[in-house]
Amino acid sequence: MIDNQIVKDKVLDLANKISRTKRGSKSGITINDPEYQILAPILSEEMAEVALCLALRKPLSAAEVAKQCGKSEEATAELLWQVAMMGAAFVNEIDGVDKYWIDVWVPGHMEMIVNNKDLIKKFPELGAAFDAFGKKKGPLAAGNIPVGSGPMRVIPIQTSIDGGTKNASYEEVAKYLNNNDLFSLSDCACRTSREAMGEGCGHLKEDICIQMGHAAQYYIRTGRGKQISREEAFEVIRKAEENGLMHSMPNFDGSGETHAICNCCGCGCFALRLASQWQNPDMVRSNYVVKVDAEKCVACGECVEVCPTNALKLGQKLCTTTPAKTTKRELPHNTHWGEDKWNVDYRTNKQVVVDTGSSPCKAECPAHIGIQGYIKLAAQGNYAQALELIKQENPFPAVCGRICPKKCESDCTRGDIDHPVAIDDIKKFIAQQDLDAQTRFVPSIKHKYDKKIAIIGSGPAGLSCAYFLAIEGYQVTVFEKQPILGGMLTLGIPSYRLEKDVINAEIDVLRALGVSFKTGVEIGKDISLSELKNQDYRAFYLAIGAQSGRKLGLEGEDAQGVITGVDFLRQVNLNNAPSLTGKVIVIGGGNVAIDVARTAGRISAGKVEMFTLESRENMPAHLEEVHEALAESITINNGWGPRRILSNNGKVTGVEFAKCLSTLDEHGNFAPRFDENTCTLVEADTVLISVGQAMDWGNLLSDTKLILNANQTVQADPQTFQTHDTDIFVGGDVLTGPRFAIDAIAQGKEGAISIHRYVQHGQSLVLGRIKRDYRAFDKKHLNLDGYDNTPRQTIEQVNGDEAKKTFRDLRGTFTQAQVQQETERCLGCGVAVADEFMCVGCGACTTKCKFGAISLVRAYDADGADLRTVKGVIIKHALKRKVRIAVNAPIKRIRAMFTD
Repeated sequence: MIDNQIVKDKVLDLANKISRTKRGSKSGITINDPEYQILAPILSEEMAEVALCLALRKPLSAAEVAKQCGKSEEATAELLWQVAMMGAAFVNEIDGVDKYWIDVWVPGHMEMIVNNKDLIKKFPELGAAFDAFGKKKGPLAAGNIPVGSGPMRVIPIQTSIDGGTKNASYEEVAKYLNNNDLFSLSDCACRTSREAMGEGCGHLKEDICIQMGHAAQYYIRTGRGKQISREEAFEVIRKAEENGLMHSMPNFDGSGETHAICNCCGCGCFALRLASQWQNPDMVRSNYVVKVDAEKCVACGECVEVCPTNALKLGQKLCTTTPAKTTKRELPHNTHWGEDKWNVDYRTNKQVVVDTGSSPCKAECPAHIGIQGYIKLAAQGNYAQALELIKQENPFPAVCGRICPKKCESDCTRGDIDHPVAIDDIKKFIAQQDLDAQTRFVPSIKHKYDKKIAIIGSGPAGLSCAYFLAIEGYQVTVFEKQPILGGMLTLGIPSYRLEKDVINAEIDVLRALGVSFKTGVEIGKDISLSELKNQDYRAFYLAIGAQSGRKLGLEGEDAQGVITGVDFLRQVNLNNAPSLTGKVIVIGGGNVAIDVARTAGRISAGKVEMFTLESRENMPAHLEEVHEALAESITINNGWGPRRILSNNGKVTGVEFAKCLSTLDEHGNFAPRFDENTCTLVEADTVLISVGQAMDWGNLLSDTKLILNANQTVQADPQTFQTHDTDIFVGGDVLTGPRFAIDAIAQGKEGAISIHRYVQHGQSLVLGRIKRDYRAFDKKHLNLDGYDNTPRQTIEQVNGDEAKKTFRDLRGTFTQAQVQQETERCLGCGVAVADEFMCVGCGACTTKCKFGAISLVRAYDADGADLRTVKGVIIKHALKRKVRIAVNAPIKRIRAMFTD
């Protein structure tokens, strides 16, 4: 921090001169103001002395300044150059002579100072001063500055307004690039400042902002930016848009002119903060606002997550019997705008849905895939785009199309009419093309980072994390202790449900992205985490899964022929299946138990029976899988709990079961109660116990600070998945306990986001991070009259007698005709909802919409402001605002009385 006891008087005078205030006046700059604090660490009194002789936007030579400051021309030139290097003055060569001038703070000296990489590294407080300047000025501007008169102005992404600009070329990015010949490229000043404060948002900051003309000359000469061509500038614009960034520009150069194009994010930019934190978008908006065509919108959510000001959310498209009440929004240009109107937590409280919720399918999917979106694309025959949309969130759609628990279907609104849309079968059809190398979707790599990341475990969480980190451009290595990849996808799921070539095909995409795999390497045994750190791995993602089976603690459980279901499935999948003869008993009633029983039925010549505590209707296994087991002649005995295992000479001979009267206590907790007088003895040659899974950490955690819960899961932050070792993140079963693959996949993406932020200097793991709190609307009051009753498309059931003879997956896939028919059954529950006031007209949303549902329409006609005249425009507008507030105040009081 700056030592305020040592006051640099001339530096303070310079801060006032740049601010156009008088030292000691009511509005004058003091040593506690950010304008002084950004200059004090970098300027000497002698440097400030010559800078005080400079004029606002009036270039002066060293000779001209020397006459004013009483120094030699040589000494003045040296000091002026130092001032320019610091960022407290511009310098350009004009007619063969270096000339210097001062500018406004923002956009101007604040950016110039923090864009000096050596300075911001040495004095990180410079970033804090830039931040503080915005916080000082932001509240004063709310409502007082008309559209087009702020220091910065959003300029739309050009494709969002192409064909609609005509005489408004000042709204086109290309116009500014084509009107200049000299370009430079620098880091983003705002995100650099955030980073210096440890508040980075993870968005790309390097080589992303463009300077032109005199600003480019200054940036190139002082080393703040590198010179680029016009073609390279257009490429930067394209890259920014691909990264979800939007464009804005300095607005005080006069009508239709600017010296820079910034590529901004809503969570880092100090200009966009005016819209988000102080709810004052007029200060920075373009001339356009967003419009949503509800008929075309499919609520995929892509626009919502890219919107920099949270002007878009997902809502409800279906009609209700009780329409929601609407309230008139207050606006800053006619209302007193105090702290009660601000959103100071805008970087952590971004909403993705309106308060009343949106489509149930997206809400229920753990990965929150744009389900309506890919259904619509499939309906249009755009299968490649549908696949790409799915893989925005789920790298393994072909895998999930075979094993997904279909949570999206469980709450599908169509189910309230007849039967849910066959979402999973549609996804499986779309994903088929990802199994073919000719049509496989391999995303482009965004950047190229020199940082190494280690993923421990190649199950769904680890592979998902590796996929998204590879897209970001990291060097990712996946370590797997088993000889084959896939974790429980490969070793815990039978091939008749998920064939190995399906898993391998989707893993091949990771190879194409540059991910390295090392199998047969057990971390903690073959190599430790500490040794990996010494090999320059910067972060670790632990996702080893719950690969061990749980036992029951029963008498006789250690007898030969008693195997946990998880171990049994692993042996089978590693082509090391145990020999099963005679009768096989499977204890358990979940999905894994069903897999165990059906697998046993394929390798055993004897009878296979399941015993489960729950009744048939309360079995945790999916009903579909229960029916498949029954079709394969598996006997399911419901309502029986094991009491002891019998053996002879160490070999299992049978199991004693007692009748289960209830599985829950009076509080709804799992607490089975048995009738000890109703027992039965069942003979068995093999007993497969499938009552849950557990973690097997081995020595993996021996050199870590990780803390385990009672169930052996790892304690970690519930949002970021960071553990007590800050460079170790976790996901999948080791975080949550055993869940489904889609849950692990979703956690893999979130883990990748955290790791990306962690390994980049100065980034926060939470600021600017979307929580993705997608919630379903209340279906109680929907008006579902008039919808068709088109039956759900189905796939022909596999003959159980044929299925149990093979490990091949005999289940079919929808035909193209079936996909067309089934996609038409989707009710299109959700829709994007636009808050036109909060929209700044950047057009980022239009780049993400594949349906033509989002557009920008012209609402204003501002083409930039002139620094020489803008003060009068603002004063006039502010005075009119005062009058409006005074007139509206009594009206609002009267309305409030009637509302109360």
